[in-house]
Amino acid sequence: MKIAVFASGNGSNFQTLAEQFPDQVKFVFSDHHDAYVLERAERLGVAKASLELKEFSSKVDYEKALVEILEDQEINLILLAGYMKIIGATMLSKYKGKIINVHPSYLPDFAGSPHAIEESHEAKKGLGISIHYVDEGVDTGELIAQIPLAYHEDLEVYERSVHEAEHKLYPEVVRQIILHQQ
Repeated sequence: MKIAVFASGNGSNFQTLAEQFPDQVKFVFSDHHDAYVLERAERLGVAKASLELKEFSSKVDYEKALVEILEDQEINLILLAGYMKIIGATMLSKYKGKIINVHPSYLPDFAGSPHAIEESHEAKKGLGISIHYVDEGVDTGELIAQIPLAYHEDLEVYERSVHEAEHKLYPEVVRQIILHQQ
C-alpha cells in the first residue's frame, strides 16, 4: 500500500503517520508551496509536491494535475491531515472510498467548519475528533472512528488535547486499514 498525506500547513499529523508507517507513507501533497509539511517531508525523505489552485484555470484542471501526480506515485490511499481544500468530483471519481479525513470535532457537530476547534470549545459541545471517509459532502462521509474529549477552560490546552488525540487515533485507523488490505 502506498499512502499519500495531504496537508495545508504544519504537518504534525503527517510526521506522526510517516514515522509510524515509513514503508507505506510515500508521498506528501500540499496546496501551499510554502507549507511547513513540505520541509518535514524533505527531512524524512518522503516525496513531495505542491500545487496551488490559482495556478490553474479551474478546480477540475487542478485536480486532473493532482490525479496525474498521484498516479505517477502509484498512490492507493489518501489521508487528509489538516488539508483545507474541499475534495472535488475529479478526485472523488478516481479515489472513491480511498480518501480519509481527520476532523477536529465530534461529528456531526461543526462539520465543514475550518474553525471547528475554536467553535466546539466556545459552544462546549462537539468536543472531540472524528475520522471519516470523504464523500461529495463536507465532513459527511461514513464515520470510521471518533474520540470525545473533555472541555478545558483554556483553549490552548484543549487544542493540544485535540492534536494529541489525532496523533493517537489516526495511526490506529491506518494500522487497521493496512492489516485489512493484507
